[in-house]
Amino acid sequence: MSTGKHARDPLTVGKVAERSGVSVSTLHFYEAKGLIESWRTSGNQRRYPRSVLRRVAVIRVAQRAGIPLAVVKNFLDSIPADRAVKKRDWHRLTQAWQAIIDERITSLMQLRNDLESCIGCGCLSLADCPLRNPDDRLASDGPGPRLLEEKADRTAGSETS
Repeated sequence: MSTGKHARDPLTVGKVAERSGVSVSTLHFYEAKGLIESWRTSGNQRRYPRSVLRRVAVIRVAQRAGIPLAVVKNFLDSIPADRAVKKRDWHRLTQAWQAIIDERITSLMQLRNDLESCIGCGCLSLADCPLRNPDDRLASDGPGPRLLEEKADRTAGSETS
């Protein structure tokens, strides 16, 4: 943030951490990722505009919903750093994130159903399971949970068509 845009009553990093409920290191991480901005005093201490509190709240809500930080950054980049996120911004944001959240819900429901359809022994070791993957044949298809990923890919493909 340029020195000409310093907000009145700036907040210290400790005060932002206290008020927002995140750690100082989390604020530094958000700043390194370009999600929030600060400036330095002549004593090299960080200062934040009060609008950062709303930005941190948006970031936390997005993280709880599973929204990638890159998507959050794209949204926050559209709002001046020294202005709080307003109701109209939030409405635009929720409209944009709706599809991402719906896709995540669908994916999690499918995963839940797939886990329930496991043999029931609870081992979840499909690599060694004699019913789902005898002799670890799926290892040649690639890494990861092949059956679950292929089923998820098929489900996603049928929803977009």
